[in-house]
This record gives sequence, C-alpha cells and structure tokens, in this order.
Amino acid sequence: SPAASADRTNGDGNSTMAEHTVTSFDDDLAHISRLVGAMAELAGAMGGDATRALIESDTGLAQRVVSDDALMDARQRELDNRAITVIAKRQPMADDLRAVVGAIRMAGDLERIGDLAKNIAKRVGAVGQSGMPRDLSHSIDAMAQLVLIQIRGVIEEYGAGDTAALARLRDDDERIDVKYTSVFRELLTYMMEDPRNITACTHLLFCAKNLERIGDHVTNIAENAYYVLTGEQLPAARPKTDETAMPAPAA
Repeated sequence: SPAASADRTNGDGNSTMAEHTVTSFDDDLAHISRLVGAMAELAGAMGGDATRALIESDTGLAQRVVSDDALMDARQRELDNRAITVIAKRQPMADDLRAVVGAIRMAGDLERIGDLAKNIAKRVGAVGQSGMPRDLSHSIDAMAQLVLIQIRGVIEEYGAGDTAALARLRDDDERIDVKYTSVFRELLTYMMEDPRNITACTHLLFCAKNLERIGDHVTNIAENAYYVLTGEQLPAARPKTDETAMPAPAA
C-alpha cells in the first residue's frame, strides 16, 4: 500500500524514498494503511447493504448497517490514535508526513460515509410502510451503484498508486450529481401525481441526498489520495452538477 511502501513512487513512477532504517516505522505506516483499507471496505459494505435494505424493505439488514456504524467509529478512533503516536514518536517528514495526515483525512471521510449509510438504513422502515413505486426503486438503485463503484475504485486506485485514475474518479462525481438531479425530479413528479406518495418520497429524497453526499466524500478521498501520492493538489474547481441546490440570493 502507498502509505507503507518501502520504496515509494510518485505519479510518474519515479522512486521518492528509500527503505526506512527503522523497520518498525514501516510497520507503523503499514498498519495505518491497513486501517484505511478496512474502513473503506466497511464503508462500501454499509453503503451497499443500506441501499439493498431500502430497495427490499429489509429492516433486519438495515439494523445491521446501523450497528456497523459503531465498528466504523471504533476503527477511526484506532487510526487516529495510531497516527498521532507515529507523529509523536517518528516525527515523519515529506511523503511520510503526507501519508499519515492523508490517512487521518481519508478516515474522516470514510467515517462520514458510514454515518450517511446509517442514515439511509434508519429510513428503511418508514419507506417500507409507505410503499415505494417499483420504477423509483430502480432509479435509486442505479444511483447507489454509481456511488459504490466510486467507493471501491478510490481505494483500489490509491493502493495501485494510479494518480491519473484518481483524478478521473474525482471528476466522475459529476455523474452522481446528474443522477441525483434526475431522481430528485422523479420524486417530485410522484409526489405531485399522487399525494399518497408524499411520505415515502420525502424519505427517499433524504436517502438520495445521502447518496449524493457519499459521492462528495469519495471525491474528498480521491483528492487526498492524489496529494499523498504526488505532493500536489488537484485544481480547486471541480465539476458539480447538482441542479437541486437553491441559487444564492443576488447581492
């Protein structure tokens, strides 16, 4: 993994650092990197399970997602403690420091993804009682699949050190925004056509927004991963096509 590599490379494939003279330093960095990977795996599982629970009205699965959030929080606390200890004991510099700080930042975004998945799971019971139109379940599922591909991709590309793929993935968040806008309009249409849909669709609006926010956190992870690997920041401006946001009032 990038954070623990004994002979790291930059975005051009050139070596940036030799093996540490203290082997335990590499072990510390490797452990932090494994914790990031474990959190990413759990975040993907929680997102997938929350969506499946929503589509299938599976309250048991939804409860498991809610319970998993405590595990996610515990992993973040462990990572933070490890990272702080490494900074205090090893006083890392250059790419080592970027790796540790980047891990802390990525862990924060992964923890928030877990929170958002939990929020979706908490609405499963209410949506199931109200009923969800079949066509709408397909739209929500399609949006969720885009998000899950992003979650899996960002950690795989970070592990592979593929900076070009990370930059593309960060820009691909626009596709999630477009899908969210489509789902938002579809939900409003269902609500206007039949007031009996209002309760279920209101819950689904929150679920769709949570999925869109997960996509934003994945984008943050991609940006941090890119910085860890290259020491360079991606351009601040990035594609954003959420047309549901209220325009800012004129000055």
